[in-house]
Amino acid sequence: MLDFLRHTPKNFTLSEADRARQPEVPENLWVKCTRCKELSYVKEFENSLKVCQKCGYHARLSAAERLQWLLDEGSFAEIAGDIEPGDPLAFVSEGQGYRDKLEEAQAKTGMKEAVVAGTGAIESLPLTVAVVDFGFMGGSMGAVYGEKISRAVETAIETHTPLLTVSAAGGARMQEGMFSLMQMAKTTAALVQLGEAHLPYFSLLTDPCFGGVTAS
Repeated sequence: MLDFLRHTPKNFTLSEADRARQPEVPENLWVKCTRCKELSYVKEFENSLKVCQKCGYHARLSAAERLQWLLDEGSFAEIAGDIEPGDPLAFVSEGQGYRDKLEEAQAKTGMKEAVVAGTGAIESLPLTVAVVDFGFMGGSMGAVYGEKISRAVETAIETHTPLLTVSAAGGARMQEGMFSLMQMAKTTAALVQLGEAHLPYFSLLTDPCFGGVTAS
């Protein structure tokens, strides 16, 4: 190879036939760390659970990734998966309707709402879990979000299992106005019932967590 380089003319170029025979390099082979900007091979990055091997930075996880890496394989069963947000105020901002924005978020994440709830197990120990995906409108809380948390609490009480919530949220969803603000009281009241049932509640705060939803 060195001899080849040494004797190759400086103006050497590949012919069209040679270019056609060159192996194609697949896209999305590398990922850049948000903190140190170093490149990592995607497979290695995913195998390390999205932790940068150069600086130790933990990248954000989607709800699907969180469930996959947190729960025992095949143990997750979704609850309240058939409900999705409406548009009670016919909200429009900068020419875009709330319904259109929801459809964009649903297509982007594959989720109907910012939170997914269900039952599962960790090392064969059963639990009820609710995980938020920040990629869905910043993990904001709307009416269906609050309903799913409430149903997760009800399931935990019915099955007598602990409840784990994994939060990554910005706040109440302004497009639903008062309907979204009511969810703070609704979810808090539901968690009080969990306490009265003497069942454990674990709240895992992940990047990022802000404001009202965290307080609730």
